[in-house]
Amino acid sequence: METVTLSQPRRVERLVTGRPTTDGAGVKLTRVLTQDLQQRLDPFLMLDNFASDDPNDWNAGFPDHPHRGFETVTYMITGRMRHRDSAGHEGLLESGGVQWMTAGRGLVHSEMPEQEEGRMEGFQLWLNLPGTHKMCDPWYRDIASAEIPLFTTPEGVAVRVIAGHSHGVAGAVQREQTQPLYLDLHFPLGQSTFSQPLPAGHNAFIYVYRGKLEVLDALGDPMAVPLHCMALLANEGDGVVLRGAATSAEPARALLIAGKPLHEPIAQYGPFVMNTREQLAQAVDDFRSGRLA
Repeated sequence: METVTLSQPRRVERLVTGRPTTDGAGVKLTRVLTQDLQQRLDPFLMLDNFASDDPNDWNAGFPDHPHRGFETVTYMITGRMRHRDSAGHEGLLESGGVQWMTAGRGLVHSEMPEQEEGRMEGFQLWLNLPGTHKMCDPWYRDIASAEIPLFTTPEGVAVRVIAGHSHGVAGAVQREQTQPLYLDLHFPLGQSTFSQPLPAGHNAFIYVYRGKLEVLDALGDPMAVPLHCMALLANEGDGVVLRGAATSAEPARALLIAGKPLHEPIAQYGPFVMNTREQLAQAVDDFRSGRLA
């Protein structure tokens, strides 16, 4: 494991609280990264957090629906979800696993719970595709929990590397165009720190889903990031330094997500994300005519 030393850690630009909403056939969730932040957090289009012990909040699932022009990354903290799509892919997403799907030129898929009780918790991230790749062939991969690289720092922070690289450890998925970094960080109780280099031009954010965290700036001054809050990191400096908050009643857990912006126009209509309104109109027409998949 590589030693990480940062000279100019990034500061928090702003804190964002997610918005409660429903999606699919009525699944209750929190939309953390909303459409108004797409340009600021390019290449990321959306982040949803679903978490409930009540089956009425999630048992209707996400029946058949289309996508075109981007990738979906579904990370299951706990629960079981069955994926089927019109490209012939099928898989079961289980606790700790990741489903990475490239919609490309288009497909129709469903994501349905395969449990009747207990907790369903996880995240879905939408990752944009560059214009030259929006009409690529659909692609799909199920990544079991045991396949996600894991390491623990000397300070006791456990790091699951879903995408990108951290401390010399390569993640389960790499993408050349957007270079996504996707880490799930598990802090021990107390004030352990974790440092992660970030390219200066990459957009980055943190989402805390257990406990509380602090982001330390270049002077070592902390900015508190409370539970269920997203911290947008300013585009300056060479990385980020995180620390468990002394006031946290439970060990903190958080997602650290970063990527290389595409700097392209974003045209979105529901489940279609293209570069122009004309391309969107074509996507809708292709779906209605049965040509999408």
